[in-house]
Amino acid sequence: MKKNMGTLDKSIRIIIAIAIALLYYFNVISGTLAYVLMAVAIIFLLTSFISFCPLYTLLGINTCKLKK
Repeated sequence: MKKNMGTLDKSIRIIIAIAIALLYYFNVISGTLAYVLMAVAIIFLLTSFISFCPLYTLLGINTCKLKK
């Protein structure tokens, strides 16, 4: 797996995942919506930590700075 996520993308995904977790913790979201959003949050965290997004590969997106 070749890295295809830049620092800004990773930061945004982590912030969104934390926001979703807080919404769930404070009971702002519940039920099926909460489970779907928590799954999205977990996916965001995992892809942020490994710096690879499979969807970016399918769409041909690469936001990672290339080392010269």
